[in-house]
Amino acid sequence: VPLVESGGGLVSIGGSLRLSCTASARTGDRNAMGWFRQAPGKEREFVAGVPWHGMSPEYADFVQRRFKVSLDNAKKSVYLQMNNLEPEDTAVYFCAAAATIADILNHEVRYWGQGTQVTVSP
Repeated sequence: VPLVESGGGLVSIGGSLRLSCTASARTGDRNAMGWFRQAPGKEREFVAGVPWHGMSPEYADFVQRRFKVSLDNAKKSVYLQMNNLEPEDTAVYFCAAAATIADILNHEVRYWGQGTQVTVSP
């Protein structure tokens, strides 16, 4: 499995969660990593993305500085720290890998994780 996620769960409004995703290998078709989410009845949407080297992270507007994406090159892992969670953040969160950060932003993902459920209770 190219991408393995962990870290979802149930949290109260205003709480925090940290999602983790580990890539089985670094190859030329996964130079950027990202996170997407999909709520019931809605399309999958971009949350955050970051290249392994160079450019700064990109975030969706709704993140509003509540989330932070980070990398650990040695562990081939990407993380999504989510703070001040709201019920609207409830969704299945997917890790993604693509050749470039532009591909992430365009949803042209090469590999998907299996998804991890995040539920924010009122």
